[in-house]
Amino acid sequence: MWLKKHFGRQKASLEQLGRLETEVMDRAWARKEISVRDLHAEMAGRLAYTTLMTTMDRLHKKGLLKRRKDGKAYIYSAAMSEREYQESLTQHLFGMMLGDSRNSNAVLSNFVDAVSKSDAKMLNELEEIVKAKRRLLRCSE
Repeated sequence: MWLKKHFGRQKASLEQLGRLETEVMDRAWARKEISVRDLHAEMAGRLAYTTLMTTMDRLHKKGLLKRRKDGKAYIYSAAMSEREYQESLTQHLFGMMLGDSRNSNAVLSNFVDAVSKSDAKMLNELEEIVKAKRRLLRCSE
């Protein structure tokens, strides 16, 4: 499943990340910049250098990593914060689920059920968010 979202001038394509891509992104989010060599050293050589290089290149092509040339190598950095990535992924998934009007009531009902089973405080927070959104929508009319 491909998700497309604009961040500034760069267009990032998001998709559900695999295990290795997630690990690479976690390390990129934890640092300002990282090279393939540094990542390979951090991972204690458990993966081939070329595997990491290919993975980082793919994440760059997906728009999740930025890179700059440093001699013959590239230095990578996250193109968006982890929070921005999670928010975009969540917005897209909810958009997909709620886009089908036949299922939107079931989706919302199941979401509220899941929240209430998980945490009553979170259900109260959800109610406050809905109230604030309604006030905002009334003011903009």
